[in-house]
Amino acid sequence: MKRAIEQFCAYLETERNVSPHTLAAYQSDLEQFASFLGQRGEPRPESVDHLAIRQYLAQLHKGHAKSSIGRKLSAIRALFRFLLREGRLEKNPAELVSTPKKEKRLPFHLNIDQVSALVEAPAGTRLPLRDRAVLETLYSCGIRVSELTGMNVADLDLADGVARVMGKGGKERIVPVGSFARQALAAYLDERGNPGPGEPLILNSRGGRINRRSVTRIVDSHMLLIAAMRKVSPHTLRHTFATHLLEGGADLRAIQELLGHASLSTTQKYTHVSIDKLMEVYDQAHPKARR
Repeated sequence: MKRAIEQFCAYLETERNVSPHTLAAYQSDLEQFASFLGQRGEPRPESVDHLAIRQYLAQLHKGHAKSSIGRKLSAIRALFRFLLREGRLEKNPAELVSTPKKEKRLPFHLNIDQVSALVEAPAGTRLPLRDRAVLETLYSCGIRVSELTGMNVADLDLADGVARVMGKGGKERIVPVGSFARQALAAYLDERGNPGPGEPLILNSRGGRINRRSVTRIVDSHMLLIAAMRKVSPHTLRHTFATHLLEGGADLRAIQELLGHASLSTTQKYTHVSIDKLMEVYDQAHPKARR
């Protein structure tokens, strides 16, 4: 099984061009599955049937969310699809295993006042210009953390107010950059002495390219400065970006393009948030809605 996982991960990296984060997630999930099979004495992919996969998922139910179990099953299916295509298997045993139904959760987002307080929080901190540039860009562009950390100075056009980002699967797209984000980025780059086009757009405290963990720390630390709230991740700013656009009247298709979603169904989760907001407004404003 170990050899099969190595070959599959090499395929994902070279032919599918998945991000390092996605690749690491696939590898981790599949290695956990391989460890389970090894304990059962079924280390070879050819010896795995759908019952073994179901038993593995049943074991996961004790300490994992349904969304995590579904992701692990998706990785297993993808591995066996690869082996089937390579001629090593005659059928995919994972196709007989149904995906656990996910709990329906609305994406959490900040309101306008909370976002304003968050992006202004870096004032007086150790790296105020950098941190504000990070927060303003995440909210203004709605980009993923991996897209921000992968950007170089050349990917940003402050004059036209646009940025080029590399999304999932190596798909490139152009996103608008709002005026507040442009001001924050211009101030940050000016502090750095206007770096060359090939340099990373955002640096860590040691002068290297910033990574996902550092961006998460930036968001966490500044949220603690403004409010004792539930844990807010960088992805919360992406949710907030989409929700505020929808509430402002933006077309769902346009939001899909801005977020870089391959399917409109992924974007449609934000309509539920908008409907909740509409119902709240209706209850407050309509004379026959109030008791």
